[in-house]
Amino acid sequence: MHEKVEQALQATLRNWTAMSRSNMDEAESTADGFEASFYLFIDVVRDWFNDLEQQPRTLEQLLELPMILTIIDLLPAPLYLNFETEAELIVENSLRHDEDKYD
Repeated sequence: MHEKVEQALQATLRNWTAMSRSNMDEAESTADGFEASFYLFIDVVRDWFNDLEQQPRTLEQLLELPMILTIIDLLPAPLYLNFETEAELIVENSLRHDEDKYD
């Protein structure tokens, strides 16, 4: 796996675990930390995608790439849909506006 993608993914997974285990007092800060790390991860995946010599033209093609399959295997099920939505925006070369991010 691409080193920067792997590092960003591992940070996202750590923050997901921390958020899942947080108590009410920590919930907001751990959720904010997770959200920040998730979108940083997406930005790193976008950079990796933009550096590909032959970019997939469809979401399906992107989701079939070996690195993306590895990511999907590592993502907790609740994160897959968010990742897929972001992957589709990457293929379309679209950016999500801050107000459109998941709450």
